[in-house]
Amino acid sequence: MENNIFLQHNVLYACGYQKVQSSEHYFPDHALGIMLSGESYYFSNEGAFVMKKGAICLMRRNQLFKKLKKADQNGQAPSLICLFIDQNTLHQYAVKNNIPRQSTYKDKALIDLTGNVFLKGFFDSLLPYLDNPKNLTAKIAELKTLEAIELLLQAGDLFQNFLFDFQEPHKIDLETFMNHNYKYNIPLLSFAKLTGRSLSTFKRDFTKIFDTTPEKWLQQKRLEQAHYLISKKRQRPSDVYLEVGFENLSHFSFAFKKQYGLTPTELTEQGFQQVVKNPGK
Repeated sequence: MENNIFLQHNVLYACGYQKVQSSEHYFPDHALGIMLSGESYYFSNEGAFVMKKGAICLMRRNQLFKKLKKADQNGQAPSLICLFIDQNTLHQYAVKNNIPRQSTYKDKALIDLTGNVFLKGFFDSLLPYLDNPKNLTAKIAELKTLEAIELLLQAGDLFQNFLFDFQEPHKIDLETFMNHNYKYNIPLLSFAKLTGRSLSTFKRDFTKIFDTTPEKWLQQKRLEQAHYLISKKRQRPSDVYLEVGFENLSHFSFAFKKQYGLTPTELTEQGFQQVVKNPGK
């Protein structure tokens, strides 16, 4: 279980109560965060990124990633503060400060800013609001967002391009994108946006390419990958269902049995028996 508390419309405090938590995310806005306790592991097409206590990270908007949060060695639950920098605020800032039109940003989507003393001080100034969230008014949150923008621009030249590239995703190859990203359990509207389409166009193009609906294809694709991981890679169903994009184990088990005639656990036991009978294979 995770307790998410929006202190203000774009400031999030998240604290988990389980030792290990897994989730998937798609953020339409840039996110600047600090790990207060525990550890977070972010997995994207760029690879893995680890945040330990005190780590500060900036994540670019329109990114898909899986997140695994763990308690630290002392058993402290994972917790963080995250500030979302929305496009409207950035547009207003760009006009007011004569920021020139930026080229397409092509650098890293996740940037490690740990060690930046000014950003550390910025997050320290937010800590009192954890116990007094009502004191974080909309006006203060607005000022804090502008402060974060200023601090990022001071951190290096690349952040102007990072923040003020307002180009939206172009219409891209749908088949390639879906085959690379089907494991992410996000709404169809998010898939549509990331491929540069409206939801209706996304569904229409999808049906033309795959000859089925997105919902049916996603479930079939995830079940096929799960079957492979359990039968060939000997992975446990409890580890597999989140990895391939299912929300809960019971739904995964039900859909798996409907597709293959046996539950994931039964497939695991079947594979174990084969190994016992044929230990050399």
